[in-house]
Amino acid sequence: MPIAQITIIGTGLIGGSFALAIKKHGFAGRIVGCDREPVLARARAAGVIDEGVVDPVRAARGSQAVLLATPVGGILDLIERIGPTLGEGTLLTDVGSTKGEIAARAQTVFGSNAATRFLPGHPMAGKERSGIEQAHGDLFNSAVWLITPLPGQNVEAGLSGQFLALVRSIGARVVMMDLAQHDRLCAWISHLPQMLSTALAATVLDELGDDPELLAIGGRALRETTRIASSPYSMWRDIALTNTKNIEEALARLEQRLAHIRENLRTPELKAEFERGNQFRHRDTDTRTECS
Repeated sequence: MPIAQITIIGTGLIGGSFALAIKKHGFAGRIVGCDREPVLARARAAGVIDEGVVDPVRAARGSQAVLLATPVGGILDLIERIGPTLGEGTLLTDVGSTKGEIAARAQTVFGSNAATRFLPGHPMAGKERSGIEQAHGDLFNSAVWLITPLPGQNVEAGLSGQFLALVRSIGARVVMMDLAQHDRLCAWISHLPQMLSTALAATVLDELGDDPELLAIGGRALRETTRIASSPYSMWRDIALTNTKNIEEALARLEQRLAHIRENLRTPELKAEFERGNQFRHRDTDTRTECS
């Protein structure tokens, strides 16, 4: 059966933006939101959802696709809570930033049917601030939507294929990736930058927080490198808990690099570090040009 109704559990930045995006790009079906009542009221008022239901089991009834758009801890709980209640004609998918524990939980709940019942996903899009007020229908345009297939899963078949067609319709680029590689890669390109920004902001606050001129003279470099330090702990707590080993490895490597720079502030090695950093930035600029 084609997707005529989709339930989005978690109508904040990601869930709300997905609802707005598929509406903008022609989805004519019904969108049911599931969240706390005050959030649902704002989502209904903004035209993000057609119906709001607080209870996730009730919210999922009648939908051919259920998108879990909560923090990772919530996704793990929801797979166990609503997974057994879903019929075979319903696909469960998620937007979690880590995939190892989520995929394992889905395989436990769905058993040998996991490959046809659950689609592990992760859109590489977002903002430093969360909430339905931040939702935007263009959030996923030109963004990568990572998929980490389960063993033996044909993600282009059946409801999975229909859901991915929706993802592509909103301008996202679907990329398949091995689950373990996903968690390691995201530790480096997403989780490490967040921890670095948080540590920098906290350190500067501790050292200069009482200086009234801090923000006035901090300049662009400080603003850019600490921008994502305003990201919510509630989301990053679950990421740290479910990708601990990879994040620890990335942080340890960064600590070594920072120590090397500290020890070579007056030697030619500092020039070498800057040249190495410049190589990455040039490569990043070239890649963005090719993809645009």
